[in-house]
Amino acid sequence: MQKNKTTPQAIIIFGANGDLCWRKLIPALYNLYLTDNLPEKFSITAVDHGEVTADAYNKRLLDGINQFSRSGKADKKAWKEFSSHIHYLQGDFTNAAMYIELQKSLKEQDSKIGQRLNRLFYFSVSPRFIETIAEELYKNKIANQKESDRIIIEKPFGSNLQTAKKLNSFLQKRFSEKQLYRIDHYLGKETVQNMMAFRFANYIFEPIWNKNFIDHVQISVAETVAVGSRAGYYETAGAIRDMIQNHLLQLLCVVAMEAPNKLNAPEIRNRKLELLKAIRPFTKTTAVTNIVRAQYTEGMVKDVKQVAYRQEEKVAPGSVTETYFAGKFFIDNQRWQGVPFYLRTGKCLSKQTSVIVVQFKNTPHKIFKEDCNPNRLIISIQPDNEISLWFESKVPGLEMRLKNVEMDFTYRESYTEQLPEAYEALLLDAMAGDPSLFMRNDQVETAWKIVMPVIESWQKQKKPDLKFYTAGTDGPKAADELLKKDGRKWYL
Repeated sequence: MQKNKTTPQAIIIFGANGDLCWRKLIPALYNLYLTDNLPEKFSITAVDHGEVTADAYNKRLLDGINQFSRSGKADKKAWKEFSSHIHYLQGDFTNAAMYIELQKSLKEQDSKIGQRLNRLFYFSVSPRFIETIAEELYKNKIANQKESDRIIIEKPFGSNLQTAKKLNSFLQKRFSEKQLYRIDHYLGKETVQNMMAFRFANYIFEPIWNKNFIDHVQISVAETVAVGSRAGYYETAGAIRDMIQNHLLQLLCVVAMEAPNKLNAPEIRNRKLELLKAIRPFTKTTAVTNIVRAQYTEGMVKDVKQVAYRQEEKVAPGSVTETYFAGKFFIDNQRWQGVPFYLRTGKCLSKQTSVIVVQFKNTPHKIFKEDCNPNRLIISIQPDNEISLWFESKVPGLEMRLKNVEMDFTYRESYTEQLPEAYEALLLDAMAGDPSLFMRNDQVETAWKIVMPVIESWQKQKKPDLKFYTAGTDGPKAADELLKKDGRKWYL
């Protein structure tokens, strides 16, 4: 790594009392500090409305590191040194006076170090605060250095195409596009990043990575957790806004995009945009026939009773919000014409996993008595970081009998180094000014264009076509039927 080692950095986190900061951001920054990947001169300004002492706040952050850091419980000496760089600023995001205090604090930090620090602003806040915070940063000239001041914005980026365009327009009138980093943490995961190397650094795969050899692709992100404390947000989002429009479409891009001419941000982002534009638009018919939406009912998840989604706090009794989505997508270009891409995600399922399955076509001729299983390439993003290839092999013995066997690569067995967390990679890239793993404005809007016909179709239905599945199962039967009618089945 060490992309940004020599550049002094001021990191400002809005929403510093939130769960994301506690579970992900501070542990990620702490791990970057432990691995000597933070600049020698840096500061972290934690901004939120809660009244809390510096000691109490740091104690909570330490608790988060002890629970969630990949490096385990914090080293006392290292934590003391790291936490000395953290400053808590209490204030209301909507109060203009708070930004004057922030500007004063940042100038004091600059003066102490002897130069203006590059500034990285992380918006870990509810979407309703994004424009307010951005406006105050702009008005007070707090983020006015186009080459060194950057803003990271969490999803959801808009709630539909119209609001995404509006937000993009608002931000681009105040900041340059090169300052805006729309984050999707899935793109920071090591296995996802490895897809670039896997596809484009190994020539044995690229010639067969097309419609002539690949039967179909599955991308699944399954969760065992319920909506929990996010129910208020989830009611307005659902699985299609929360996962499909961003995470899964980005995974689709990584799997299916054309090779960039160079390994740089403009080339990578252009290829992803080309891929998104090539996805076949949904029609009134295919928005029904190629899509399954469902919602979990009461059940048992890992031996723990789970209430139905409609019984969750802040959920309407007759809610039609989907907690499960499965869809069949097509890419209308020369490489992928006719190859279905099956995307699915859901909550309260039987297992926690994120996996990409590339299934190859059957052998063109039959010379064995028994049928051959198609070759499968399986890229596991979580819980295991591994890539496995399934192929047919002869069973030892006097007869010609076949067995499907696995050849696998795991990070755990191949490398001694600990895998960095996704947020470590993304924060470091943002500090270094590398937007390769972040979404550009046109990518975000194009992704919304893909899902909007489905959302609009749902809104027009007098009787919602909503399926149900028992919590702790693998999802609705309708999702199995979606593949069964094509003569296929889900891998997991």
